[in-house]
Amino acid sequence: MNKLALDELLRQALLEDIGSGDITSEAIFAEGHRANGFLIAKGDMVLAGQEVFSRAFTLLDKRVKVVFHFADGNKVLAGQKLAHVYGPTRAVLAAERVALNFLQRLTGIATQTSRFVEACGRHETIIVDTRKTTPGLRMLEKYAVTVGGGKNHRYGLDSMVMIKDNHSKAAGSISAAVQKVQSRISPFIKIEAEVETMAQVQEALNAGVDVIMLDNMQLAMIKEAVKVIAGQALVEVSGNVTLEKIAALAATGVDIISSGALTHSVKAADISLRLE
Repeated sequence: MNKLALDELLRQALLEDIGSGDITSEAIFAEGHRANGFLIAKGDMVLAGQEVFSRAFTLLDKRVKVVFHFADGNKVLAGQKLAHVYGPTRAVLAAERVALNFLQRLTGIATQTSRFVEACGRHETIIVDTRKTTPGLRMLEKYAVTVGGGKNHRYGLDSMVMIKDNHSKAAGSISAAVQKVQSRISPFIKIEAEVETMAQVQEALNAGVDVIMLDNMQLAMIKEAVKVIAGQALVEVSGNVTLEKIAALAATGVDIISSGALTHSVKAADISLRLE
């Protein structure tokens, strides 16, 4: 995780929430007033984002101390205390919401990713994310996916070549798009092509792509595509992937299952900070 990028992100979030000052806490508590509190899990979860949570407080006031009792990636049960927080009351309360917002979202992503990974069972299928992330939070959200046991798909448009349906349509065909890409890029950069039909599967194979993404295919067609591809390229499945479908998709023999739902619509983990 890029420390400079994290600090900049947190500074913007704190500025957005605090503005010119926390008028409530500053009116109630003197500068020297101190607080002790703890984080409690209100559901079962996989923790992610402890560094982000802690940094939100120390950026505001270095005197705030956060002591976590679990590491990122650990499973936490409902009712367990995740951490203790100590420091000036004004700073603890001013940074509380921002710190929790990040921790709850990242833990929610890690928890859901863990469920997807577990649903693959004995199959070696890899669960990966997509670029359907919250603008500005991609670094953190993709980190949370890895904490949950998943892998990252391309980070951005400059990470790898991915020929989607719009590229193919505008270029005239998958083959034409692949040829143009191959004439411009290094041979060390992988090429992925999105397909929707068996004819396109064969076209992508003939073009020599490294990864074939089966987009929104029915289960029977996915099984057929896996047989046709037969290890000549990695096989990725994407499109309307839900937790309930994971086991059946993994059983087809695909290498990768990608899901935007890991980041774009995940439910935040229920975590509270309570002062003692």
